[in-house]
Amino acid sequence: MGRRIGYARVSTEDQDLAIQKAALDKDGCAIVFEEKRSGTKRANREQLDLALKVLTKGDTLVVTRLDRLGRSLRDLANIAHEIEQSGAHIRVIEQSVDTATSAGRAFFGMLAVFAQFETDVRRERQAEGIAKAKKAGVYTGGKPRINRREVLQMIDAGQGPAAVARALKVSRMSVYRILKEFEEMKQPA
Repeated sequence: MGRRIGYARVSTEDQDLAIQKAALDKDGCAIVFEEKRSGTKRANREQLDLALKVLTKGDTLVVTRLDRLGRSLRDLANIAHEIEQSGAHIRVIEQSVDTATSAGRAFFGMLAVFAQFETDVRRERQAEGIAKAKKAGVYTGGKPRINRREVLQMIDAGQGPAAVARALKVSRMSVYRILKEFEEMKQPA
């Protein structure tokens, strides 16, 4: 019998992983990889990549819910394929899925389709809400972009990053990021 490797994920920094970690510990996970990133895309999910790399034949990757692994059908299928290629299995605690069995693999596939459906429906509802708000004249769009030229002009005029940030109502990190980008552009290739 292989190891149980846990993977816990929340979408934002201010969310807590404690409930997932407790469930994974209770399920006997030897290691738990933790991540605070959106699950809508696979990109930049370093802890998931690490978890997949340590899986060996007979191991089981354990998550509390399928949507902790991913929300797109393609990503879930790719993750399941990677796990299968390493000789390991997936266990989803709350949805009673274990891909070590034929029934578990079939159920995993159905849940993956529903996860994609849920994501699609959420996007449709969001688009409908935005369209309705635009029609009512309420929606003004996302955050305004920072005028990089204005930032650089203010810095050239002798203002410090904190003063520029206050004047433009942006974070100091945004000002520093623009300055860094500008310095990198000036560097010879």
